[in-house]
Amino acid sequence: MSTGFFWDERCFWHSGGNYAGTAPVGGLVQPLAAGGLPENPETKRRLRNILDVTGLARALEMSSADPAPRDALLRVHPATYLDAFKAASDAGGGELGLRAPFGPGGYEIAALSAGLSVAALRAVLRGDLRNAYALSRPPGHHCTADFPNGFCLFNNIAVAIHAARAEGLARRVAVLDWDVHHGNGTEAIFADDPDVLTISIHQERNYPLETGDFEDRGSGAGLGANLNIPLPPGTGHAGYLMAMDRLVAPAIRAHAPEVIVVACGYDAGPLDPLGRMLATAETFAAMTDRVMALADDLCAGRLMMAHEGGYSEVYVPFSGHAVLARMAGSGIDAPDPLGDTFARRQPGADHDAMVAARIDAMAQALGV
Repeated sequence: MSTGFFWDERCFWHSGGNYAGTAPVGGLVQPLAAGGLPENPETKRRLRNILDVTGLARALEMSSADPAPRDALLRVHPATYLDAFKAASDAGGGELGLRAPFGPGGYEIAALSAGLSVAALRAVLRGDLRNAYALSRPPGHHCTADFPNGFCLFNNIAVAIHAARAEGLARRVAVLDWDVHHGNGTEAIFADDPDVLTISIHQERNYPLETGDFEDRGSGAGLGANLNIPLPPGTGHAGYLMAMDRLVAPAIRAHAPEVIVVACGYDAGPLDPLGRMLATAETFAAMTDRVMALADDLCAGRLMMAHEGGYSEVYVPFSGHAVLARMAGSGIDAPDPLGDTFARRQPGADHDAMVAARIDAMAQALGV
C-alpha cells in the first residue's frame, strides 16, 4: 500500500488579519511589508512544491477531499460556535477567540482543512493507504470545542477522530503532538476520554502560557490518558529522541491504539520565529522512523499525520520532505542545506545532560 498526501490549493487561500507577527497592528506596531501572521501559506505551499521538484510527489497518492460537513464538525464544536464563525465568514471575515483571524470564506476553508484530515484518517483505517499526510491549513491543535486560538479555527484532528469513530473505523487512538507549542485544544477535547491518548512534546511556557504542565494527566475517566512533555528552550536532536524513547514510546505501547495520529508541526526547527528549539530535518525524520515502528508493532502500520505549525519558509519544506520520504519508504532526498550548520549548533553536553535529567525525572514519575 502507498502513502497518501491530502492537500488542496484553496487551503493556501486562507488569510489572516492585520497582524505583525503575533502582535495586532496599531499604536506603535507598524504593519509588515509582507503583511500578516507568521501562519501564512508559503511554508505549506513550498512544502508542496518541493515534492514536485524532487520527484517525491510521484511516490505519493495525491488527493483533495470534501469539506467536513456540519454534522462532523458538531461532534466536536457546538452549534453556537459554528453559527458565529459562519456568520462572520459570510460577512467578510473577522476574528474569533484569540489570534484566530480569517477572511471571506474562512469557514469553508477551515471546513476543507478539517476534511483533509478526515479523509486521510479514513483512508488509513479502511486500509486504502498504508499511511497518510494531511496538509491541513488552517491548523487545528490549539482550538478547543468552543474557543478558536493560535491560528486554529477547527480542531482538525479531533474532527477526524470523531468521524472515524462515528463510522465504526476505530475506538482507541493515540495522538502525538510534536509541534513546538502545547496541543492544548486536542488535550481539552479528549481530557476525559480514556480511549484517546494525547501526548504533547513542546517547548515549555511557549504557547499557550497557562497550559502544558507535566502534572496535567487528564480528568475523570480520562485521567492518565494525557501526557505533557515540556522541554526547555534549546532542546536539540538528542533531547527530542530521548523524549521519544523514554516517554512517548512506553505511553503509546501501554495504550495499545488502533491507529497513531501525529500533530505534525515543524516549528521546533532552528529557524522558526515562534520557537526556540533546535530540532532539525534529521530530527523529524528520526522521530518519524520511531513512530512508524510503533505503528508497525501495534496497529498494522496505521499512521496519519496532520500538518500543524511551522513558520520558516526556508526550512519547513526540508523537514516536511524528510518526514514524507520516510513515510513513503522512498530514497528520494532533499538534502538539508543547513544540516552541517545546525549540527554544529546543537546544545553542548551540559545542556543535553540537563534535558536528560528532566526526562529521567518524568519517566520515574510515570514508572517507566
